[in-house]
Amino acid sequence: MKKLNRKNIIIYFGLILIYLSIKLLANVGIIDSYLQLNITIIGINIILAVGLNLITGFTGQFSLGHAAFMSIGAYTSAILTAKLGQPFIVAILVSGVTAALAGVLIGIPTLRLKGDYLAIATLGFGEIIRIIALNIDYIGGAIGFNDIPQYTNWNWVFFMTVATVVLINHFNNSYHGRACVAIKEDEIAAEAMGVNTTYYKVLAFTIGAFFAGIAGALYANYFYFIKPDSFGFMKSIDILVIVVFGGMGSIAGSILGAIILSVISLFLQNIPELRMVIYSLILFGIMIYRPTGLIGKQKFNLSRMEANLNVGIKSK
Repeated sequence: MKKLNRKNIIIYFGLILIYLSIKLLANVGIIDSYLQLNITIIGINIILAVGLNLITGFTGQFSLGHAAFMSIGAYTSAILTAKLGQPFIVAILVSGVTAALAGVLIGIPTLRLKGDYLAIATLGFGEIIRIIALNIDYIGGAIGFNDIPQYTNWNWVFFMTVATVVLINHFNNSYHGRACVAIKEDEIAAEAMGVNTTYYKVLAFTIGAFFAGIAGALYANYFYFIKPDSFGFMKSIDILVIVVFGGMGSIAGSILGAIILSVISLFLQNIPELRMVIYSLILFGIMIYRPTGLIGKQKFNLSRMEANLNVGIKSK
């Protein structure tokens, strides 16, 4: 219990330090608007990657339509804040719920599929959402949705990111999370042990979609303007690359992958034609030399780190 308390104190202190440091540096002008934009993108990518990791990394469901749920959340928040004048907190919650309902609707008929078939079905769902958005004039159609209030700031990004990581981590450590992992490892054996595989696959899909909707709300209310093509197939690939790069089945890996790849994208802004080439090379290298990702399934264990440090000190 003492180690647990010590670990929690270190984590809480680190989070408070990160929050206050960035806020202070932004207030004094050291972190300019461009860096704030990239920090916001990193936070949004962490939310998206952790949510997709629950679906793909922990439950083993290969989804290529995660950006569609982000799109649903973004347009829902844009409508609520720009057209209906609702508070941002209401827009965030409704965006998440709307995306989650879409996850249920697409999850029930498609999650009986596996592997490539599921990937194709989710890819088709993403294209359906994009085409629908292109043809609805109320949300701007192909021109895009303009004049969205900029409510997203560092406070919202930080607390939504932390909440996403904490909630999904608690879910993974619960009975329901272990059931999802059992489905990934051996679905037939899990079903034989009494696990309702369809229910848990839909549940994981719904939770991942919920947080993707929240990420979409943060995105829409930061960039003033959204369009359907912003949430196409390549956006889903971007999120999947982060998950694979960091390590499927590792929340810490998703966080690290989102930070590293966002920084890489930052340095490749002036040469966008090379961005996907470099992404492809990264994936190629990871699959060959580190198929479990940067972190794999390892978790940060402060107790183990402390024990190793003590052993090293005694040996000296």
